[in-house]
Amino acid sequence: MAVAADAKAGRVDGGAVGDVPAAVLRWAERLDGRTVRLLLADGDDPRAVVAAEWLAAHTPVRPRLLTAAASAELAADPEVRAALGRQPTGAARDADEVLALADDPLNVAAAAVVADHADACVAGATRSTRDVIRAGIKVLGLRPGVTTVSSSFLMVMPDGHCLAYGDCGVLPHPDAGQLADVALATAQTFSELVGSEPVVAMLSFSTLGSAEHAEVDRVRAALDLVRTADPALRVDGELQFDAAVVESVARLKAPASPVAGHANVLVFPDLAAGNIGYKITERFGGATAIGPILQGLAAPFHDLSRGCAAGDIVAAGLLAAVQAHEQSGSAS
Repeated sequence: MAVAADAKAGRVDGGAVGDVPAAVLRWAERLDGRTVRLLLADGDDPRAVVAAEWLAAHTPVRPRLLTAAASAELAADPEVRAALGRQPTGAARDADEVLALADDPLNVAAAAVVADHADACVAGATRSTRDVIRAGIKVLGLRPGVTTVSSSFLMVMPDGHCLAYGDCGVLPHPDAGQLADVALATAQTFSELVGSEPVVAMLSFSTLGSAEHAEVDRVRAALDLVRTADPALRVDGELQFDAAVVESVARLKAPASPVAGHANVLVFPDLAAGNIGYKITERFGGATAIGPILQGLAAPFHDLSRGCAAGDIVAAGLLAAVQAHEQSGSAS
């Protein structure tokens, strides 16, 4: 089956995996024929099998299904075993801990990425988000300079343009430092996946001083930290949602803001707001929500909803492949 990858917007019939957003298909084009090795940790799940077959047939991604049998075989590989035996800090683990880690395919998948047997991994169709994050932190570790693991969703709107929402899946009530980390990580995610300049709005129920509250102060403190960490990043806050994305509202509420009315990266003040916001955009706005995209880990290691379809695994696999390619400069 041939899939048209040059559609400007909307969705393309992907056959067995269902309709695929054109924005997702463009990720395959961005790989420019370079292969990326992708582990699908839920290898015994039929949805993963369908996704693997589609990716192998239509993209440069080389998927590998990590079935229970394959996990046991990979866990016995000396390089993977060595990766399980080292903590991300470099300290050694004792033999009993290594044995316990090797019994879980999520840990084995993360160790395979550390050992360079794979470039990226997608997991979670049969496991909880907590399990996936725990394996990522315990075995992969964090990216250099990162102290916070967070998540974002890429929202593909019906007309094909994309927004990034963070954090919608990990941090219930981030402090100012964590919220700044979310903003920086989500901006990087947007840049890697969309290929456009991120324009970041730190969201609140206040716009540039229209209200005073401790929660508003937390967002302002996070903004200061973001600006210090990345002075070149286009970021502003605190902004209400409408002021962040609607030009006519921005002209009234924040006429001097370099971000208001043009934001494409929306940083929510807490998990409740982010989770509700992305679901409203998905259900009432007709957007396709791709994620949760885990941020801050040493390599692309992404989560899936246990209610996902094969097409969701395809999307997560392609975004992981693009990130692996972008972060390494070249794929194996």
